[in-house]
Amino acid sequence: MTTLLDHLPSRTMPVSTTTPAQRLRTTMAAVRVTFRWMGTQKTLSTEQKAQAAETFDAQGQFLSAAKKLLDTKHSAFRAVTAIRGKIDAYWKGLSLPFPEAGVRLIKHDAVEAFARQMADFQVELDDAVVNLDRHYAELRSTAVERLGSLYNASDYPETLVGLFGVGWDFPNVEPPDYLVQLSPGLYDQERARVSARFEEAVQLAEQAFLDEFARLVTHLSERLTDQGGDVKVFRDSAVGNLDEFFARFRDLNVRNNAQLDELVAQAQRAVRGVGAQDLRDSGTLRRQVASELTRVQSSLDALLVDRPRRRILRHAANPGDV
Repeated sequence: MTTLLDHLPSRTMPVSTTTPAQRLRTTMAAVRVTFRWMGTQKTLSTEQKAQAAETFDAQGQFLSAAKKLLDTKHSAFRAVTAIRGKIDAYWKGLSLPFPEAGVRLIKHDAVEAFARQMADFQVELDDAVVNLDRHYAELRSTAVERLGSLYNASDYPETLVGLFGVGWDFPNVEPPDYLVQLSPGLYDQERARVSARFEEAVQLAEQAFLDEFARLVTHLSERLTDQGGDVKVFRDSAVGNLDEFFARFRDLNVRNNAQLDELVAQAQRAVRGVGAQDLRDSGTLRRQVASELTRVQSSLDALLVDRPRRRILRHAANPGDV
């Protein structure tokens, strides 16, 4: 049976290739998500800007102004926007950054499930846009009232259906095979360029994990620290987000930083089996977890400060790694 993965570009690497960049290159595929989205603002005409500038005794050419075509806070519009946010969060939560605009890396064994979920999102988005279109006349009527003389019927399409959409594909980031015959030298240059990009992808992944981990630990540690005898309020998500990070780190970590691996393990031990309500109910448990997370936070701060230096040293140690 042919699957989507069978159509993805692949490269056979020697068994001995064990660097983080090479592991990324052999176990992950490039994935790109794109959105088609109607613009909801339009720049004022020269005459309109000049008229607006008169209010402030200013010159129109030195004024930047735009009008809002639709009420984006309308529940139907917010529903459409929420789906976009959900798609973006799903894509980024399942993948690692890559140094090419709009492209990320996804594990081979996650490709099929990703494609199915994206198809479901596409249907959900289309349905939400159809519902938004049902309210289009109402939204235009509101725009007439709020924009006054700035309202221009030609700014508005007949329907909103087809103006919002999502697409995804799996671009080939490897050098094309035909270059081997056409220009071996150019092919070698492309191989070196791609290798450098995967090295950079490793650094981007480490940076993303480090920054997110530091933010989550700092937030939870701060919320668990009692102030003047008062227990601070914190949401269940303060613990839940950290648990989600642990799962994603375990699944996507490229094992490039042993210190970060150990700090994540320490934080995981500190909150293992501990729920948000447990922390609210027990001051002793709250202080214990806060103390352990504070130690992790201190080590993370040192890692964040030392990160640029470590990157320079790593590059110097592997200047020609292809």
